[in-house]
Amino acid sequence: MSDRIQIVCPHCDAANRVPVDRDAAVGKCGRCGEPLFTGKPAALTTARFGKHLANSDIPIVADFWASWCGPCRAMAPIFDAAAKSLEPRARFVKIDVDAEPALAQQFGVRGIPALFLFKDGKVAAHHSGLADASLLRRWVETNAA
Repeated sequence: MSDRIQIVCPHCDAANRVPVDRDAAVGKCGRCGEPLFTGKPAALTTARFGKHLANSDIPIVADFWASWCGPCRAMAPIFDAAAKSLEPRARFVKIDVDAEPALAQQFGVRGIPALFLFKDGKVAAHHSGLADASLLRRWVETNAA
């Protein structure tokens, strides 16, 4: 087992190797100097998402959403709270399906909000529709382990 994990910066997308015995929550990016975790989901484009997916050793929880979607707007504060409480065990990201339709199509998103948990660059779990805080927490903790 490696003594380091790779974490992608949510600001500049640089891959950072962090010792497993250090608290990643207080780590800073070696390239841009920004925090590796902000307690907020990172809004990603298709290109940026690809970098995170290919270079991250931690699970990625993606919320596929749209600004016009009522359930998506209701889900936003729940997803934000999950990011704040569950980072650095997972990276939380948001994908706007209107801005990134090809990415939504790639993962077969048919309805929003749609949550995907990725491990080792692959879909490990999927949840469609609105999730309350306890369901989201259980879903992430169960599937990220």
